Amino acid sequence: MDALGGCGGANGFWGWNGFNQRRKKKNNSSGDRRNQRNSGSSDSVDVSRDSSGYRFPLKQAVTAGALTFTGDTIAQLSGRWKKRAAALKQSSSDKPDEEELWNIFSEHDWVRALRMSSYGFLLYGPGSYAWYQYLDRSLPKPTATNIVLKVVLNQVILGPSVIAVIFAWNNLWLGKISELGNKYQKDALPTLLYGLRFWVPVSILNFWVVPLQARVAFMSMGSVFWNFYLSSTLSN
Repeated sequence: MDALGGCGGANGFWGWNGFNQRRKKKNNSSGDRRNQRNSGSSDSVDVSRDSSGYRFPLKQAVTAGALTFTGDTIAQLSGRWKKRAAALKQSSSDKPDEEELWNIFSEHDWVRALRMSSYGFLLYGPGSYAWYQYLDRSLPKPTATNIVLKVVLNQVILGPSVIAVIFAWNNLWLGKISELGNKYQKDALPTLLYGLRFWVPVSILNFWVVPLQARVAFMSMGSVFWNFYLSSTLSN
């Protein structure tokens, strides 16, 4: 972004009414420095804006990426803990020792974590933010009818889209894109139905209470639990 002010205004006419000219120069220089600082501040704010004017929703993307990472981490730790607990039942030990606990944490699948968090950062965060902006522009009044419409549209359009995209993203990372059709047939519908029970009440709160700028964060917090379920489903 170009600076809002230049330095040309500071080129006073030296020698004309010395005091007034020096005063003008000082005022102009101060104004230029303020403009340059403001310009620098604007540049730092708009680092995510490209030449076409599109502003990447960095805050929402980072939030979604961090929370999908958290959900996957909980899913991984929970899965390993259940396996260790089942193994302990078959042994003489009644609780895991320090080595067992360390193994639970040290065996973390970082590629799987990156796969989930990159989905949140690159796809879910920006995509859902654009979707909520569209809904808010289309149905701006917080009436009961509009809230119901937003919840229905969320489940009919966003829900299936999210499931379709994350399944495809996961299989693409795993190099199993040819198996995507079978994955949809096996897990897509049960995942969608489970999601309806979870997301309908969450969506009502999201559209009724939460302001637009916080909706991605709120839904992403719900996604910690949802991503726990998704990550467990995708790893099966």
